[in-house]
Amino acid sequence: MTAPLHEQLGIGRHELISIVGAGGKSTVLFSLGRELAEIGARVILTTTTKMAREQVTEPACWSVDPVDVEQCLAKGSPVFVALLTVPGKVTGPTPEGTDRLFVETTADFVIVEADGARSMLVKAPAGHEPVVPGTSTLVIVVAAIDAVWRPIRDVAHRPDRVAGLAEVSEDGVLTVADLASVLLHPEGGLKAIPESARIAIVITRVTAATEQSAADLTELLSAHPRIDRTVMLQVADS
Repeated sequence: MTAPLHEQLGIGRHELISIVGAGGKSTVLFSLGRELAEIGARVILTTTTKMAREQVTEPACWSVDPVDVEQCLAKGSPVFVALLTVPGKVTGPTPEGTDRLFVETTADFVIVEADGARSMLVKAPAGHEPVVPGTSTLVIVVAAIDAVWRPIRDVAHRPDRVAGLAEVSEDGVLTVADLASVLLHPEGGLKAIPESARIAIVITRVTAATEQSAADLTELLSAHPRIDRTVMLQVADS
């Protein structure tokens, strides 16, 4: 039996967890939040970027003030801290505001989606990305394994940047080695991560057909001294 995600990630008792990358950040955010709430933790979910309003399926606190958020906290269910700023989209606190939630509330965990990817499978950040709070204790870098062996233009958010970091053509096919290069690049998956934070990479959308590619990618990633651990998330059987 596969261990729960929070166990695979080695999550401690009090963490600010930032999630960056592409190919399943929201799935990781909500799955992790629900797991931790179910074992009795007080959990804040939020974003430092923008999310579609319909993605917010947990009870919401429509304020980023730590005093207001504290009143919304409860065991057994995560609370999503958000503001309605543009039609159809929610935003959350600034990185500094997220740090305040971590320090000034009794939440055991603050989990933040700190990057955007427009539903693509892999990305390389622009100059203003990602938006990672400075007190993050763990940063999870997400990438979907079914991005490999497909044209970069078809699977990447900011394909020019992905191709540039991998030193290949935008018209080329993304290999496992290319994806590893992007994820481990200081201007790619490792960009803007606090020096004190642990780093985990979550490889999503793993199937029987892509398991070997995911294993090959894991081997390449695990050799990097900054990577604490790599986790593969299987696609649930239909």
